[in-house]
Amino acid sequence: MTSLSEAYRNDPITDNHITPLDFDSLDKVPESHLWTQPLNNDVLDSLIPVIDLKDPNAVNLIGQACETWGMFQVINHGVPSELVKKVEFESRRLFALPSDEKCKVLRPSNGATGYGSARISPFFDKCMWHEGFTIMGGSCVDDAKVLWPHDYQTFCDTMDAYEKQMKLLTRNLLLMIFETLDVTQEEINWATSAHDSQGALQLNSYPSCPNPSQALGLAPHTDSLILTLLHQGGVNGLEIFVEGLGWSQVEAVEGAFVVNVGDLLHILSNAKLPVICHRAMVNRSKHRISVAYFHGPAVESRLAPSSKFQSPCFKSMLVKDYLSLKSKHFSKALSLIRI
Repeated sequence: MTSLSEAYRNDPITDNHITPLDFDSLDKVPESHLWTQPLNNDVLDSLIPVIDLKDPNAVNLIGQACETWGMFQVINHGVPSELVKKVEFESRRLFALPSDEKCKVLRPSNGATGYGSARISPFFDKCMWHEGFTIMGGSCVDDAKVLWPHDYQTFCDTMDAYEKQMKLLTRNLLLMIFETLDVTQEEINWATSAHDSQGALQLNSYPSCPNPSQALGLAPHTDSLILTLLHQGGVNGLEIFVEGLGWSQVEAVEGAFVVNVGDLLHILSNAKLPVICHRAMVNRSKHRISVAYFHGPAVESRLAPSSKFQSPCFKSMLVKDYLSLKSKHFSKALSLIRI
């Protein structure tokens, strides 16, 4: 069975788009990272609802949020706060390493795991004020052994425990979302199967920036898989684009996870659930860490709008073929498979 990591091998990224800056050595933003078009920092207050999973009406609230925004936040989700703190601590431990040490596990041009810049980098003229570390399958152990030959176990155990919690929470959230969608049991199984599903853990580092008004942490994008769960790390930075209104900040709520619809769920819902374009901003005083979990189905499985829809608006195709399309065409991918 093809893994999620293997699905990206046919779409390599050139080496100059992989290696992040040594941010600690800079006292100003270099031309390569200076976005000449001033960024709109006059953003709207947060519009995304915060939903308590212990609320008896949580299913309906989640359904409304998904249909209106394609995003919501959850509290009382059951993930131990101590584990979340450990993940953030271990993430900071990794990103605090010297640049030459981190580059020992630099993501290969045809790979999807390890240290490096965002995979969306080639689609933009300017680079992003960001460094990331991606974990899929067994890559955590291999990379951690290189970074900490005698002290890698704590990092691996923490990331493994966190990913297990993310899988459980994601499955519960998807089951709640599907209560509000007209889909078949087979399609629910496709999206939630613990045996066949594949996921990725993405650690993000946004160092403090000397000129945050002209730098960007992550450029606008949508997420490719079914559902994304994000820990913001207690520092604001995530923003969403709302048609007709502009950019809106997604407040970093203590103990909450941001949940957003990915392209595959948008397709399964026949565009009933929107995918929302989002970006990450940076600031002058704080080094922001975030941790994202991306949940997807088996990449060899078939992707299509639910059979309950009489007039599907997307073509049917393999998940891996959609990921390849997204790797080549980025924001145009969804429009290329519209019927």
